[in-house]
Amino acid sequence: MAMGNRHELRAHAAIQTSSGRLGRRRHVGAARIVSVSKDLDVLEHCGRDVRTVPAASKTSLVLADVDGTLVTAEKVLTSRAVAAVEALHAAGIAFAITSGRPPRGMAMLIEPLALRTPIAGFNGGIFVRPDMTIMEEHVLAADAAKRALEVILKNEMDVWVYSGQDWLVRDAGAPHVAQEQWTVKFAPTVVENFEGVLGRAVKIVGVSDDRDLVARCEKDARDALGAQASAVRSQPYYLDVTHPDANKGTVVITLSKLLSIPASEIATIGDMPNDVLMFRNSGLSIAMGNASPEVQAQAHLVTDSYDDEGFAKAIERFILPRAGAALPRAS
Repeated sequence: MAMGNRHELRAHAAIQTSSGRLGRRRHVGAARIVSVSKDLDVLEHCGRDVRTVPAASKTSLVLADVDGTLVTAEKVLTSRAVAAVEALHAAGIAFAITSGRPPRGMAMLIEPLALRTPIAGFNGGIFVRPDMTIMEEHVLAADAAKRALEVILKNEMDVWVYSGQDWLVRDAGAPHVAQEQWTVKFAPTVVENFEGVLGRAVKIVGVSDDRDLVARCEKDARDALGAQASAVRSQPYYLDVTHPDANKGTVVITLSKLLSIPASEIATIGDMPNDVLMFRNSGLSIAMGNASPEVQAQAHLVTDSYDDEGFAKAIERFILPRAGAALPRAS
């Protein structure tokens, strides 16, 4: 069914109508529209396991992924996204970001978003204050880092290592290095090998434009590392290996403790498989329209694509109305 630019809420057992009440799923044999509000069509996929949208409750913190979610494909933070975060602040709702990026790679977002919360870099491998001072850091065990490096190289992928605030590569001309440098706004350090830093690596990244290869390497890394590390794709072309406690599910729990906000009052929004862990630990989860169907099925709600103001629309449609807050002027 063609939906055009209308918002789709996929594979969910309950929906919120324009009156604020929740509609419940009725079992039928095919997908169909089950409820329509003024600007929202809700498509239900029946006959499969679905998540139930929580009844409207307090949201005290919104935690957002960055790439593929908060910024566009060109890594642009739109004025509508900024206005949406400003509206959150005005409503007394805190806003935080998490990413596979190093903290320095998110520094350009601090001022326009007026960030006051801890920033979770490396998918939770490191937490810093907005002034970039380190609060917590989860370093890979040296043997796990060595094994991760071996698995990635065996799969003939390029490899990067992050240690503290440093980004280390073997070839500055390798695929995605220039793109990543433009994104994070600082240059990597070129090294001959990583032997001297594997004992203090926060994140190891496998890089390839062969997306099937990255997926296979993800499985190989998980099989080889077991509980020693977390191995998950942060982008279709990036495989991130971090400390087992460095994942976005742990980011939710850590921010809950640091900010004294119950996890049930945290809303999360993301687009990649590594965002599913934070979906599971939060009270409300929103997948981007550009996320895969598998990721969307793990969220309570689905917004539009990152290139169609999906982040801002999620705040305007799902977060602010639940709080009874005013919408930003740009909406």
